[in-house]
Amino acid sequence: MSDLTGKTVAIIATDFFEEAELVQPRDALREAGATVRIYSTGTDPIQAVEGDTTPTQKVEVDGTLDDLDVGTVSAVVVPGGTVNADTIRTEPRAQDIVREAMELKLPLAVICHGPWLLVSAGLARGRRLTSYPSLADDVRNAGGTWTDEEVVVDGNLITSRNPDDLPAFIKALEDALS
Repeated sequence: MSDLTGKTVAIIATDFFEEAELVQPRDALREAGATVRIYSTGTDPIQAVEGDTTPTQKVEVDGTLDDLDVGTVSAVVVPGGTVNADTIRTEPRAQDIVREAMELKLPLAVICHGPWLLVSAGLARGRRLTSYPSLADDVRNAGGTWTDEEVVVDGNLITSRNPDDLPAFIKALEDALS
């Protein structure tokens, strides 16, 4: 495990995010010494789900998307969950956050349905990435190259397909932060 002391990671999510895709990276990064903050559209705790349909825990947030200054973080993580991903992709501030992360060349780690935000932000064009398989056409139609691999690293962009890929996803993120 890497020593990520001094690194700050922002996770952006809304209600009905896939629990494992937020909680496992958050916990692994914290265990490695990173400070992890969660940002959402509001300040109330956000609802996690398992398998898109089964509500699990609520997770406290540290601030709103408007509170996030991308220039002060070391990386940005976008978990999936169909409803979360479909909601956050329409948030102009969320689109700005991922664009800023790309401009600053910060590690941008996006999993499962999260790449919908990349599509909506105009960031898929010319990039090689993966996602939940049902997004393959969206990625291709947005000018990206979709591939079926557990983790794809294209420059500072890290993508994975689903919760089964979390070990590789977390390792790629830790490596990018080291």
